[in-house]
Amino acid sequence: MKTDIVIVGSGVAGLYCALNLPKEKNIIIVTKNIARKSDSYLAQGGICVLRDEEDYDSFYEDTMKAGHYENNPDSVHIMIHSSQEVIADLISYGVRFEKDGEEFLYTREGAHSHQRILFHEDETGKEITSHLLETARKRKNITIIENYTMVDLICNENECHGIIGHDESGTYSAIKADYTVLATGGIGGIFEHSTNYKHLTGDAIALALKYGIKLQHIDYIQIHPTTLYTEKEGSREFLISESVRGEGAILLNAKGERFVNELLPRDIVANAILAQMKKEGSKHVWLSMAPIPTEEIKTHFPNIYQRCLEEGYDATKQPIPVVPSQHYFMGGIDVDRYSKTSMERLYAAGETACNGVHGRNRLASNSLLESLVFAKRAAHHISDGYTALKNDAHVAIDASKYQNYKEEYKAAVLAAIEKERLSHE
Repeated sequence: MKTDIVIVGSGVAGLYCALNLPKEKNIIIVTKNIARKSDSYLAQGGICVLRDEEDYDSFYEDTMKAGHYENNPDSVHIMIHSSQEVIADLISYGVRFEKDGEEFLYTREGAHSHQRILFHEDETGKEITSHLLETARKRKNITIIENYTMVDLICNENECHGIIGHDESGTYSAIKADYTVLATGGIGGIFEHSTNYKHLTGDAIALALKYGIKLQHIDYIQIHPTTLYTEKEGSREFLISESVRGEGAILLNAKGERFVNELLPRDIVANAILAQMKKEGSKHVWLSMAPIPTEEIKTHFPNIYQRCLEEGYDATKQPIPVVPSQHYFMGGIDVDRYSKTSMERLYAAGETACNGVHGRNRLASNSLLESLVFAKRAAHHISDGYTALKNDAHVAIDASKYQNYKEEYKAAVLAAIEKERLSHE
C-alpha cells in the first residue's frame, strides 16, 4: 500500500494534523482500536485558551511553575499564542463550548491563577474529538483504517518510509508513505493502574528505542490525583476531573478532615494523597463535592455524577473515594517546534511526543491545546517542504520477527523509563 502521508493514531493530534494537510494529498490514518477509542475522547475538564494579552504572563507562569520550570519556553510561547486560532478552528468544525448567552463560560482548574478553560459539560475531549473525526470521515482524501496495529517503521538509514502493521486478523502489511506522523497517545497500558485505554502501550516509544530516534524525559510520567477508587479489576480507572476541585470540591482524610490545598499542581496533590493514605493505612482518600451546588454538579459534571451513582455513591450527598493513578506522559519522542523528530520524514505529535511544553509536570487542560497546536504545525511543515520519496522498492515482511512484539516492546519501554529515572537520582 502506498500513500502520501500515513498518520498513526486517531486522537486529536492525528485527526487535526490530517485536517490541516493539503486536500490534494492522500492521507491514511491507522488506529489500533476503533477510531473513537482514543484518550482524547476521555479528556473531561477542558481546553486552555489565552483570553486576552493581559493573561499571557499569568498563563505562561502557571504553565512553567507547574512544570517545575523545566519547560521549553519557546514551545510554551508558541502554544499560548496559537490557542485562539485553534479554538476558532474547532468552532468552525462544530465544537460547542459552554456559553452564557453569547459569551463563553470559563472554568478554572488546579494550579491556574485565572479562569481560562473552555469546556463542554465534563466531556470536552469527546466533544472536540468527535467533531474532528466526523470532519475527517467526510474528507475524500482521508482514509481511516481501524483495528490496525503498527509494529515497525520502514526505515532507510535515518529516513522513514512508512510503517509495517497488522489488522485484527493478524495479517501483516506495509504502508509506504512520503511522510509519517506518530500520534499514538500515551503509555498507560503498560501500567497496572491508569486512566488510559489499555491498548495505549507506548508502541511509538518502543520503535524510537529500536531505531535510535531521540527521546526526551521518558521518566516524566504524571499521576492524576483523583480517580474513582473501585475494587473492580482489569479496567481503566475513571478520572475525576481537575475541574471538580477547581469548582470547589475538597479532599478529606478518613476523619473527614481537609489535608491539602486542592488547587496545587497535580504532582503535589497526588503526593499529599499518597502520604495521607500511607499515614492512615487506607486504600483511598475522600473527595467531597459539598461546596458545589447540587444543580451545578448535575449540569457541569453529569457523567462524573452518573458514574459515581453506578459505583454506589451520590456525589451530591456524600464524599466519593479517590486514589491517584498513572495519567499522562510528559516525556516522549523528542521533537522540534514543528513536531519533527530526529529521523527524516518522521513527525510526532500529541502525548507520544515531547516538545517541552509540559516540563516535569503538566498543567491541567494544556494537553488538548498542546496536541492540537503542534499537530497543526507538523501538517504545515510537511506541506511547506513536501518532496516525494524516490525509493519505491518492495518491502518484504517477515512476520516471524514480530511474534512476541507486545512483550518485547513493553519490556523495552519500562526498562528505558527506569534507566532514565535512575540517571536523575
